[in-house]
Amino acid sequence: MNREEMLVKLRSGVCRVVFTKVNGETRDMRCTLVRDMIPENQLPVTDELTEKTAQPSTDVVRVFDLLADGWRSFKVDNVTSFEVE
Repeated sequence: MNREEMLVKLRSGVCRVVFTKVNGETRDMRCTLVRDMIPENQLPVTDELTEKTAQPSTDVVRVFDLLADGWRSFKVDNVTSFEVE
């Protein structure tokens, strides 16, 4: 799955992303880009959820981690599993 496909799915619901962190650890994350699922105090000042330019780079996806209650990012190339819940 490519980055754009991931972003479409993240903008439409909750996804489970398993990836290898830069330090080599495996991370299992429930995340989303659905505005209504992100606490108001965590919403971006600009409409980063829809603007393509808001994502850090073409190699990275920035998401809201529902369990950690904060913004996190992962490298697309390091994803080992991506599922829509």
